[in-house]
Amino acid sequence: MRSRAGSWSSSISTGSPPTNPALNAVVTLHPERARREAGEADAARAAGRDLGPLHGVPITVKDSFETAGMRTVCGRRDLKEYVPDQDAEAVRRLRSAGAVIMGKSNMPPGNQDVQADNPVFGPSSNPWDTTRTSGGAAGGGAVAIAEGLTAFDFGSEIGGSTRIPSHFNGLYRHKSTWRSILLIGHVPGGPGTGQWTNLDMACGGAQVRDARDLVPIPRATTGTSEYDGGFSYTLAPPRATKLAAFRVAVWGEDVRRGEGRAHPPRPERDPYHRASRSPRLRRRGRP
Repeated sequence: MRSRAGSWSSSISTGSPPTNPALNAVVTLHPERARREAGEADAARAAGRDLGPLHGVPITVKDSFETAGMRTVCGRRDLKEYVPDQDAEAVRRLRSAGAVIMGKSNMPPGNQDVQADNPVFGPSSNPWDTTRTSGGAAGGGAVAIAEGLTAFDFGSEIGGSTRIPSHFNGLYRHKSTWRSILLIGHVPGGPGTGQWTNLDMACGGAQVRDARDLVPIPRATTGTSEYDGGFSYTLAPPRATKLAAFRVAVWGEDVRRGEGRAHPPRPERDPYHRASRSPRLRRRGRP
């Protein structure tokens, strides 16, 4: 994903997605600014200057994040012509880390659906089968990544808005810890004074084609704001580096309606029970 090593040119990699009309993944483009910033990134690299962990990487951003000088619609008719005069905090940090933002990805109105369709731009199509849904809410971004139109898409979620489309399109996604990536300038709560709120369970984060590409993104975007009055924190290193050393938590029971107590499922009907007995899983180090 990264262009810092100089193995590819940010200028060449940045441009208008050629197959986007068929998929309707990227709904707003700013190609002139993207090409200018990509050229600046290449010039900085040639001069030996490092712009950050995302130096020259061309990306898209979910259309719920405010982007200065670039339309931010959030799938809503009332915001069809809304152009913010400042970046959302996460967008500002992505730019500071060297990312080149090419455009905005499609989504449902107000993030409130598990697909990417809205009355302003219409639906995004799954690139593996255009008769099927992209998933959502961050479906446009998932389609753009799967089709190779962007290095990664930066989005948001509460209950699966990036995890669902990642699954539908064969991608990776990590849900960040609540408030570790600030949502100042996200819609909703903005635009307006509501931009300073952070909805319960709402998180920022990216969808990627390769799990390793997730590593530099939280490093670039995590942290407190200047309004937090001196409060700060840093990300701890991972507790394990091999799959066999991790533990996996599975919710293997549920509460039957009206009874108020948990009942474990019958093992022969429980897919998690069957999977845990798999020789393949045991070979990989089941805890």
